[in-house]
Amino acid sequence: MQRTSRSLRQDMTSSASAGRSGSGCRSLVARTDLYERLSGAAAGGVTLVSAGAGSGKTVLLRSWIEDAGLGGRTAYLTVDRGERDPERFWLRVVETLAATEAGGDLGAKLTAASDLRGEAAVRRIISELARLEDPFLLVIDDLHELRSPPALAQLGALLDRRPPLLGVVLATRHDPLPELGLHRLRLSGELTELRGSDLRFTLDETAKLLAASGIELSEGVVERLHERTEGWAAGLRLAVLSLAGDLDAEQFVAEFSGSDRTVADYLLAEVLGRQPEEVRRLLLRTSILERVNGALADVLLETSGSERILLQLEQENAFVTSLDADRTWFHYGRLFSDLLRLELRRSEPGAISALHRAAAAWLEEQGQVVEAVRHAQAAGDWSHAARLVADHSLSLSLDGLDATIHSLLAAFPEDTLSDPELARVCASDELVRGSLDTAETYLALAERRAREVSHERRRRFEVALKVARLSLARRRRDVGSVLELAGALLTPALVETPGEVVLGNEARAVALMDLGIVELSSFRPDDGREHLGQALALARGMELPYVQVGCLGYLAIADCLRSPGRVRGRCLEAVAIAETHGWEAEPIACMALAALGVAAVVQGRFQEAQHWLDRATQALQPELEPAEALLTASARGMLYLGQGRPRDALVELHVAEQCQAKLATPHAVMFLVRQFHVCAQLCLKEYTAARAIVDGLSDDEREWAEARFASAALHQAEGDWQAAADDLAPVLAGRVAVIFDSSVVQALLLDALARHRLGELKTAEADVERALDLAEPDGLVFPFLITPVRELLERHPRHRTAHAGLLSDILDVLGGSERPSSSCERFVVHEDLSESELRILRHLPSNLSAPEIASELYLSTSTVKTHMAHIYSKLDAHRRSDAVKHARELGLLTPLSARGVAAAG
Repeated sequence: MQRTSRSLRQDMTSSASAGRSGSGCRSLVARTDLYERLSGAAAGGVTLVSAGAGSGKTVLLRSWIEDAGLGGRTAYLTVDRGERDPERFWLRVVETLAATEAGGDLGAKLTAASDLRGEAAVRRIISELARLEDPFLLVIDDLHELRSPPALAQLGALLDRRPPLLGVVLATRHDPLPELGLHRLRLSGELTELRGSDLRFTLDETAKLLAASGIELSEGVVERLHERTEGWAAGLRLAVLSLAGDLDAEQFVAEFSGSDRTVADYLLAEVLGRQPEEVRRLLLRTSILERVNGALADVLLETSGSERILLQLEQENAFVTSLDADRTWFHYGRLFSDLLRLELRRSEPGAISALHRAAAAWLEEQGQVVEAVRHAQAAGDWSHAARLVADHSLSLSLDGLDATIHSLLAAFPEDTLSDPELARVCASDELVRGSLDTAETYLALAERRAREVSHERRRRFEVALKVARLSLARRRRDVGSVLELAGALLTPALVETPGEVVLGNEARAVALMDLGIVELSSFRPDDGREHLGQALALARGMELPYVQVGCLGYLAIADCLRSPGRVRGRCLEAVAIAETHGWEAEPIACMALAALGVAAVVQGRFQEAQHWLDRATQALQPELEPAEALLTASARGMLYLGQGRPRDALVELHVAEQCQAKLATPHAVMFLVRQFHVCAQLCLKEYTAARAIVDGLSDDEREWAEARFASAALHQAEGDWQAAADDLAPVLAGRVAVIFDSSVVQALLLDALARHRLGELKTAEADVERALDLAEPDGLVFPFLITPVRELLERHPRHRTAHAGLLSDILDVLGGSERPSSSCERFVVHEDLSESELRILRHLPSNLSAPEIASELYLSTSTVKTHMAHIYSKLDAHRRSDAVKHARELGLLTPLSARGVAAAG
């Protein structure tokens, strides 16, 4: 062997003055946080440093002693290997004490003593140390080598009765035997403990160590080295020694592992070579696992009692770490695992495949599907692996594990992917991270080879195939295919096994969600809400958070088209679930984020809108989700229009039109896109372009409110006020359908402009008031920003409006101010508001005083004030403005009077 542990330790504690060729860790990286924790020993305490081989215990202690200037007052004893003689041990202690500057006289007295055996030696040492006038430190390194129970008991007596100025540090590879009595010190709070996890180098310390050794590596290579060594001091030191030569550093780090000769020699000598045959066999055979427990180890060893050995190895810091509080699952250090697998290949190469098969079978029985697949693949059992992936891919996907499915598929040989069941999984994978066209190719392959699927697996395969087809059709907004496939999946069918029941329920949840999504975008909003609500209820009952996030996001989009002020509750719930599972940057969270952005835009909170829309864009995959990209681009177009940036708006609206070209059927939001497009062109005075859009509308499209709004805006820009009013009349009478309810507010504002120009001033004033009335519940500002009504709003009589607060907010935004961002908290009504309280609540956004509200409602002023106090309490508000804000968040405000304005769905 190239190095023993002691020779390596000497290297690690040598002076740094030699530079790259022989520098040591001791003076290269000052580990000040650990020094601080060790300082308690210098003040008379007891410190236990318990960590595995090569963890840097000795380096840490010697560098701390030097850094703290304790060298002259420290007795440092390293226990001889396999020490079993108590008398010899205590003689070594005395000799070490005598060799220190502060303990010279003490050492002479102890050496002259006639009896230094056992308890007598301890009593004499305690007696003499008690006479010291300055703090003194005793360090006992390699305490695990002390194999004498009497000596350990005597050392325990020294710790219990140590003089006040004596500090003791015990360094060991594993916790001492009970004879030492450390539990008493632990209970009394007199024991400081440093463990292996404390001694591991952080990434920052790793970078400093390399830099101080004169080794220059890129940040990414340093991260990889730290990840491979897991901060293990000896591993880093061996890497430093190797990197000091003329090596390709990046290649070296990429290949550095426990099978590296220097690392393997060290671990063999200091860890594996010290274990009895029973333990060696367990370590080698279980090295194929990422994690192991006693039951799984018993299966691989065809024996029993493995858990006891694993617990013992963890106790001994033998590179075995428990992963859970109950200490049932264990993990081996990365470099140690590399060595074990190397030794397994050397000693039992023919057993490896069988071990992987056994592990796969046991893990499958326990429901650990992903690990089972990986072991089946490692065994070359591709049919077993394919069956597992096919059976569980839908469940894994609904758990948000699409990346895991992708990695599992990548491990299959190319020729196995033509299997019809795997081809179907590959299609689903392409829908998540590939391309729609490639997904179509895989689905066609799976359908062509469907007859190859065994009879007992055929039904499961057909259901999964329909789910994949439905997902593709939903992304392309192929309404006919979605209706057909969803209908087939939602039709009750006989099932024979519990597994089929689970698959059926999961497929039903997905079918309802996809159906609802497509219905929302294809002019069937009521059906869409109903099916999304059913999918959400099913997902909650089955604990399918992925489906919950999707349903909540699309329901919020539906709310945006009707009442944008009410979307926050659903959106924040969706975002919270996504963040809990790490999906906040995944496409499933996109619609919830976009809905929050739209809600902020319509309320004039542009900075907040930018935040949410940026997050939605980051989560989006436009090539795979063109309809969602259309919605997000439309929302950005709205934002830029509201901010007075029409050219930027046109860019986003053009993106939305490109997305529409990828869809099989027209998206309902395209009505809004064309309306906003006309608004942007008119802002830029590009009347010809605006006229081209309006003239290009079909007869069916002209029957929607958004199209009539666009036409009226163009007529007004051209000075034809009567034509504009004629365009808007059916909208105001409720005879045409609307996509976005705020379009009715815009229609009222445009009509107000037309009536004002036509001399119908009272009608214009009434239109403005009705527009404010409809805008009040959601705090809508956006319609007033894209319609040139500022002059009318400034003239609107404040003494006759019920919406002075909202009017003031609108004028502020038109003047260049921005409404503050709303709180991200979800307001909750602690108690339901009574009908009387709701009546009063709806007057609070106005500028009416309590007596005036009382007069309006034929109540006494005291009754109104009492109700207002109850409202504040239930809405957790302290002021009238807070109550209005919270009520808007909860959707509790409704128009005081729609005055004949109806919005058809």
